[in-house]
Amino acid sequence: MVTRSAARAFVIPLLALAALGGCSHSPNGATGSVAHESAVLLRGLGPEPDSLDPQKARSDEGQRVLRDICEGLTTLDKSGGVAPGIAEKWQVSPDGKTYTFSLRHDARWSNGQPVVAADFVAGLRRLVDPNTASQYAQVIEVIANAGDIVAGRKPPESLGVSAPDPHTVIVRLSEPAPYLPALLAHPSTCPVDPVVLVNERDAYARPGIMPSDGAFILSQWVHGSYIYLTRNPYYWNNAATHLNGVKYLVTADENGELTLYRADQLDITEVIPKSQYGWIHSHLRGQLHIAPELAVYFYGFNLRRAPFAGDARVRRALSMVIDREKLAKLVLRSGELPAYGWVPPGVAGYSPQSPDYRSLNMPQRLAEARSLYAQAGYSAARPLRFELRYNNQEIHAELAVAIASMWQHALGAQVALRAEEFGSLMQDIDRGDVQMFRSSWIGDYNDAYTFAQYFKSDFGVNLTHYDNPAYDDLVDRAAAQADPAKRRALLEQAERVMLSDQPIVPIYFYVSKHLVKPRVTGWYSNIMNVTYSRDLALRGMAP
Repeated sequence: MVTRSAARAFVIPLLALAALGGCSHSPNGATGSVAHESAVLLRGLGPEPDSLDPQKARSDEGQRVLRDICEGLTTLDKSGGVAPGIAEKWQVSPDGKTYTFSLRHDARWSNGQPVVAADFVAGLRRLVDPNTASQYAQVIEVIANAGDIVAGRKPPESLGVSAPDPHTVIVRLSEPAPYLPALLAHPSTCPVDPVVLVNERDAYARPGIMPSDGAFILSQWVHGSYIYLTRNPYYWNNAATHLNGVKYLVTADENGELTLYRADQLDITEVIPKSQYGWIHSHLRGQLHIAPELAVYFYGFNLRRAPFAGDARVRRALSMVIDREKLAKLVLRSGELPAYGWVPPGVAGYSPQSPDYRSLNMPQRLAEARSLYAQAGYSAARPLRFELRYNNQEIHAELAVAIASMWQHALGAQVALRAEEFGSLMQDIDRGDVQMFRSSWIGDYNDAYTFAQYFKSDFGVNLTHYDNPAYDDLVDRAAAQADPAKRRALLEQAERVMLSDQPIVPIYFYVSKHLVKPRVTGWYSNIMNVTYSRDLALRGMAP
């Protein structure tokens, strides 16, 4: 292994900030045209990320920033497909169970030290180490021994990854996984600098400490306000990077993003407010970018707490009476697709599934739902009472009000609505201090397994605590199945089993929606909703 000096990790980010010298923009100062003269891109982020530690971050906001900071063995191309990252090439064994990745010789950390194969081994071992407590640990369960390590039965050193030399990473799998290269583009699989990690421990992901192997460096994080990234001069493809920095603005309110955008204080919004979609479509149509996205919006039941533990009848009844088409037309209003199943349309090699009641018309659904509601012991004299929690954004509130009204009108259910800050909501869900909650799941790679894995009983992000051995068996058999047609059939059967148990209420499938200023060049959309800042530029900036 190449010896490193941890002290240099503190120096290079400051040098990168100094590279902005002569610019009239500062991270705390005014934005607008001044920012663009200094080639700093202003991006909306949404709520505060839970973490920027590559192995610990679980929110979409954290993953979005991390894609600019760290680069895995692979990355994504502009269409959302897999592309070379720190590994310039790879090959797979005839049985599909061993991948050999060849690293670029010019890959460097932002402290100037080489990125070597042992750094990827360290990152992957850290991901599955129970001491890390990563909720993404099971994402790489296909790697040999990963499941046993997460369960504490084997040490992290037994993970099926090795570094026979500084520029070769070998990954051994428990069964074939053709999606592995795409999976390794996920930020949770990024490398770590072992020397800095040992010296800094829990402070690893702080500005000025965490080294970057991506196009940008984490330079500032002002909680509740912004995250500031500066250009990484040691990035292997720095010559192709156009920007000197990226400033992610934290906004809990969708209307706030639009206000900043219209005031030239944002170049790109992460979302658009539903209530303003008509105005935006009329006045900013050329700046509006809409595309299908690999994501589903849902309400989750806490299956370990009353009133939803142990009885699928009331869960099914609540799902049946929701008029998703009406929600899409009157509340969502911007291209979202009604969701009855879990896996979104457009996933490669898969046919989305639906519960059996989708074939019924609404009067038939209402009749069956009311019968199930009564069988579960509820009536006008004894209505179902529960609380629905969601994070405090406009669209979540509008949907909650509309759906609660449907439940009350169709069944007589009494629903208390509670909005809270996103971080607080996640903490409440983790503690089990919820009955029903709003959430979403975004595919980590373009394969149905990334959705099927969510409901496995041992998956760390299975927020509902769904536990069905038959479901687990189907997903495990699919993971071990080399024949694509048989694998697909098992995953589709697993989805039908889960939908019959109704641990969640699917509401809609996302489309990505961004406002992008005309001065931004290089913008692209894809089903993964990943647009790397390294690919973007600003008109009029100095070459």
